[in-house]
Amino acid sequence: MRVIQTVSELRSWRTTQAGGSIGFVPTMGYLHDGHLALVRRAHAENDMVVVSIFVNPLQFGPHEDYARYPRDLERDLRLLEPEGVAIVFAPSVEEIYPPDFSTAVVVRGPLAERLEGAARPGHFTGVATVVMRLVNLVQPHRAYFGWKDAQQLLLVRRMVRDLALPVEIVPVPTVREPDGLAMSSRNVYLSPEERVSAAALPRALFAALARFQEGERNAEVLRQTVRTELAASPLRLDYVSVSDCEVFQELEQVDRPALLLAAAWIGTTRLIDNVLLDPGKRSR
Repeated sequence: MRVIQTVSELRSWRTTQAGGSIGFVPTMGYLHDGHLALVRRAHAENDMVVVSIFVNPLQFGPHEDYARYPRDLERDLRLLEPEGVAIVFAPSVEEIYPPDFSTAVVVRGPLAERLEGAARPGHFTGVATVVMRLVNLVQPHRAYFGWKDAQQLLLVRRMVRDLALPVEIVPVPTVREPDGLAMSSRNVYLSPEERVSAAALPRALFAALARFQEGERNAEVLRQTVRTELAASPLRLDYVSVSDCEVFQELEQVDRPALLLAAAWIGTTRLIDNVLLDPGKRSR
């Protein structure tokens, strides 16, 4: 496994890779089993795997957790070493955004402006810009994203489609803790008591999913199920949504593939999660 820290070295490596498919896993580091699931899927479907580790400042707002976001490159490299990764790209901020960097990728419409887009202004511009930059540098055949950040996944897929980028975006199921909590690097922020309480979010989503699987198609009933389940917990609900998977608009009836999404606060930590609502199919 080779660790590359500069754009010039990465470009030099890429010019030598004339044959074989490349799978790319972009991360912000502090890896967990969710990230490793992406890496393993990429390894199974490609001749070589590239993982980036870069905490992207453009996707953090002025009062968000960029400065304290967990970082431990040595730990991440130890986790990646046995996974057959060819390249770890771990650049500095200056490598990705030189002092004269002045370009941004802006995605418009519901995917960028609702839910996480409304809660975190500018977040998705930062996501789209860094993904575009990394994809241009790595030039992968496939890039792997988790369903845990569903709105981000759909937005990246839209950007790739709109700009005709020669890369396939591959979604990978959410990896959960035994109590159902979606794995996230930010889970490290939770105190032991908060960690126990955090499991209320997936329980609420799966309670609504159970009603859906029993035949409930009224979106407001499903949203209210989540609200009711969380009412007795310490979590403070930010939003609950039933959104179409394609155009990402709120639904009244679930008559097509949709996502039941929720965000909630526990202490100073914000959690996001979702489940798929698809008539005739099992949820991930």
